[in-house]
Amino acid sequence: MAMYQHHRWFFVIFLFCGALVLANVLHFVLFRVLKRNAVGGTRAGWGLQQHLGRPARLIFLLTCVMLVLPLAPGLPPDVEHETQHVLMMIVVAALGWFSVGCVYVAQDILLSKYDLKAADNRNARRVHTQFQVFRRIAVAFVVVLTAGALLWTFNDPKIWHYGSGLLASAGIASLILASAAKSTASNFLAGLQIALTEPIRIDDVVVVQGEWGRIEEITSAYVVIKIWDLRRLIVPLSWFIENAFANWTRESANILTYSYLYLDYGVPVKELRTQLEAVVKASGMWDGVALGCQVTNLTAQAMEVRCLMSAKDSGTAFNLQCLVREEMMDWVKEKYPEAFPNMRYRAVGEKPLEAVPMKLEGAVPHVAATR
Repeated sequence: MAMYQHHRWFFVIFLFCGALVLANVLHFVLFRVLKRNAVGGTRAGWGLQQHLGRPARLIFLLTCVMLVLPLAPGLPPDVEHETQHVLMMIVVAALGWFSVGCVYVAQDILLSKYDLKAADNRNARRVHTQFQVFRRIAVAFVVVLTAGALLWTFNDPKIWHYGSGLLASAGIASLILASAAKSTASNFLAGLQIALTEPIRIDDVVVVQGEWGRIEEITSAYVVIKIWDLRRLIVPLSWFIENAFANWTRESANILTYSYLYLDYGVPVKELRTQLEAVVKASGMWDGVALGCQVTNLTAQAMEVRCLMSAKDSGTAFNLQCLVREEMMDWVKEKYPEAFPNMRYRAVGEKPLEAVPMKLEGAVPHVAATR
């Protein structure tokens, strides 16, 4: 009898090792192929390898253990039952982990068609924003289902009795939590509103509290804005629902920009307009939509000239704006050096002063007078 038990244990161990080898071979072959596809540029394969590799390996291992466990000789019924129950709980948790991975895989597959680096990425920004919010909701739903499934593995009615008592007291607990988690609940609801109404999206250019930046991440509680100088501005989700802000890419990334020049009345505007067109068209940053040069204001000292341009996005518009200032000021200094703003005055009760216009250095007004 002892020899039979010995041979049976040997058979069980051999069968378990064989099952482990088979499971690992299947896992290796499957995910090796998926990893090769990922290297070749298949995002679906990359997502499966990254998010499902580890939970799948754990499920394979637990399956082998559960298949071989009933064949083990000489185990007491209580020990076998408790062992099977523990393994079942681990399997449920592993399946929950696997389901969360499936959510991420589905997101990677669906978002692979929407590239944020494209020139016109408005639709891509909308889809990425919505999927970030819905992914978090789906993961929370899977976690709740997994916790419920873990409770179902217990056959003890007392656990369900206690669970019923907890559910009955949920009304009182919700009143207490409502006041303590008011901001959390408002941010969660604001996240749903943002995903559906789309006031902001991933990679949108926004101006929030005087800071210019791009929407880098939208979480379930806050929004991360990447400022132009690489700082990060953290703003609660509810702030975007309750406050006004500027979104420069709400409809499209194209944007108008302008540069102001303050010049003496002696500068011919037509020549300014011709020079502006030459500078903008040669820059390579103009999108061909809008271009104009207009006198927008007159003061006692100078005229205000607005150079209006358009560009494909805000970053290009800023660079074009700076280029126009530099090139136009260089042209004015070369062609009309006396046409920078001058200030003329006369002292009260004294002989009138003869104003002498002087060339500005660095566009800073100088005042000169002779008697």
